[in-house]
Amino acid sequence: MDMVDSLVVRVQPHNVWKNSYVLPYGVMSYWGAAVITSMFSAIPVIGQSLTEFIWGGYSVNGPTLTRFYALHFLLPFIILVMVVLHIIYLHDHGSSNPIGLASTVDKLPFHPYFVFKDVVGFIVLFIGYSALVFLYPNLLGHPDNYIPANPLITPPSIVPEFYFLPFYAILRAIPNKLMGVLAMFAAILILVAVPYLDSSTVRSIRFKPLHKLAFWLFLSNFMILLWLGGEHATTTFVMLSRLATAIYFAYFVVALPLLARIEFNTLYAIK
Repeated sequence: MDMVDSLVVRVQPHNVWKNSYVLPYGVMSYWGAAVITSMFSAIPVIGQSLTEFIWGGYSVNGPTLTRFYALHFLLPFIILVMVVLHIIYLHDHGSSNPIGLASTVDKLPFHPYFVFKDVVGFIVLFIGYSALVFLYPNLLGHPDNYIPANPLITPPSIVPEFYFLPFYAILRAIPNKLMGVLAMFAAILILVAVPYLDSSTVRSIRFKPLHKLAFWLFLSNFMILLWLGGEHATTTFVMLSRLATAIYFAYFVVALPLLARIEFNTLYAIK
């Protein structure tokens, strides 16, 4: 056993093949974790100390996997609590509706109508999920991740899982590390501000043709970001990523408030 193999044996813990991108600890997992966690080092003053705390040392290693495993163990319980709180809040205050009307009559109870509606959706999604897991387990994986983690070998292309690719493209589109990290997190957190950015009382795009057009353009741009996140960071792809990133944020900051005002005043002539 040479020095590289010995280092890999010491670094790689056993029995960590869990449902996560990092925990399998292949070569893509290792370098993906190294790239993503190193983003915290861009935070002024406490960045480096915070990164070493997440690592549990001075690099991605066994303690890092322990922290990620604990996080993945706790997250389902946190999500379950949030779902229960959401249902309680929904039970007390009621839900909104696509046309924005407020009424205290003709309301449907949550059970059994919405319970069984959600159960049907869950069954359909679970069938698809089961087919993917049991019949095509390698469909969404990266072949290089079957190579054991090796801190001395960097894969030619480091990419996260497909659901992170759009935000990874946004991260790479900005040359400044700190600004890139802020833009990536802002791309996720801006979704929380959508109810405030879209001031229209009519929520459904079914009744708003301009919103419908803008939404499909936004979705197309999001798919382009997903594609760009999986490509090499060449000049052409970086420039396309910057353009797609600008369109992504323009949809929330410019299109939603502007279209809400235009359609409210012009198309519906409501005063």
